[in-house]
Amino acid sequence: MESQTKSSSIFSLFKQAIRGDQQDFTEGSIDRAIFLLSVPMVLETAMEALFAVVDVFYVSRLHDNDALATVTLTESILTLVYSLAMGLSMGATAMVARRVGEKDEKAAGVAAVQSLYIGLAISLMVTFVGIFFTKDLLRLMGSNQNIIDNCSSYTSWMLTGNITIVMLFLINGIFRGAGDASLAMRALIISNGLNIILDPIFIFGFGPVPAFGIEGAAIATNIGRGVGVTYQVYHLVKGKGLIKIHADNFLVKWNIIANLLKVSAGGTGQFLIGSASWIFLVRIMSSFGSVALAGYSIGIRVIIFAILPAWGMANAAATLVGQNLGAGKPDRAEKSVWRTGFFNMIFLAGITVLFMVMAGSIIGLFTDDEAVLLNGTRCLQIVSIGYIFYAYGMVVSQSFNGAGDTLTPTLLSFVGFWLFQIPFAYFVAKTLEVGPNGVYIAIVAAESAMAIAAILLFRRGKWKTIKI
Repeated sequence: MESQTKSSSIFSLFKQAIRGDQQDFTEGSIDRAIFLLSVPMVLETAMEALFAVVDVFYVSRLHDNDALATVTLTESILTLVYSLAMGLSMGATAMVARRVGEKDEKAAGVAAVQSLYIGLAISLMVTFVGIFFTKDLLRLMGSNQNIIDNCSSYTSWMLTGNITIVMLFLINGIFRGAGDASLAMRALIISNGLNIILDPIFIFGFGPVPAFGIEGAAIATNIGRGVGVTYQVYHLVKGKGLIKIHADNFLVKWNIIANLLKVSAGGTGQFLIGSASWIFLVRIMSSFGSVALAGYSIGIRVIIFAILPAWGMANAAATLVGQNLGAGKPDRAEKSVWRTGFFNMIFLAGITVLFMVMAGSIIGLFTDDEAVLLNGTRCLQIVSIGYIFYAYGMVVSQSFNGAGDTLTPTLLSFVGFWLFQIPFAYFVAKTLEVGPNGVYIAIVAAESAMAIAAILLFRRGKWKTIKI
């Protein structure tokens, strides 16, 4: 009877989390708050990861390693866009969460609108680059001539349609800051549902729709994300959530924009540093040929799919930190971080076991090429060794950001990625001639060291005094 009551209680909480019932996360049980925020955030981040996994799955069915390599190279370029979007989203989440914690919903709405203005400006600049410099970027990334001649349309579509990426990330950051994670989740469910349906139609053709090949994957992704953004905007204008866009807050507030840019700069720096590292790693992998790059492409996407749900829990911690600091409860904010890290560790420990046992079968879902399968399997098994460290590291890093202290994780990223991971990866993979495995070893070493450093710095508590 007791177990049935407990199961019923968990199911009831799950329904509340999915519905997005308005909650005050500065009061009551911390575990309950983590659960209510984490469920939709985990599903949201899983949905975001699914975009890349779905594209790779269908493109791999073209049996063209150059096409698969193009998806990897394009994603590497797009990580710069993701960095800008996620950095700005991070700043919006921190500022909106702080204002919500202070019970100043009007100010939270004003901050949200100012962040949208910044997002539009960023998107226009990236679109310009996509229109005029797509082939140059691919050439810079080490693409062969066949990719540039036959597959660059995929990259062009993804860059020129970047507004859907920027707005999807940014508006979801606003929703998360307000504690309305279920809206962010639903936007991505809609986007992904359309992408899953449209991908095979536009890639292979169906009825009146011709087969666009790899270009079709980009078309489908942009349509899916575009509809998701439309859903988000509707709820900002007409919805019942805390954050509203209306004529009263359309006015540009340069002081708030400046503050947002200041808070977002650190978050953007973190992702730019990480993205640059990712690009260098791909450049190293490309030197081992399309087969190694294809295996890496599949392996990393499966890894991202596993880690991003864990990032959902980390995002929940960031929201709890921001709102509780706004409510003047720093001790509750800190306790929320350690509890979230513990739950995240349990989750990723399970993923580690799964990858160790099932790596070959998982990669086999995406390819039947023995060489690609071997590379992808090694990627999964080696990188997952560090998951226990990642679990706490990602939660603590996001908690710094939620407090508005984006400088600390930025410095950690700079030292960890640029001063350690990149040279170490080159040394092991190329100088010691370990090959692709050397890149995977460098990822584990860098991420684990960064996680330990982040935990030690977090315990000092300086993040509790940040004003935004």
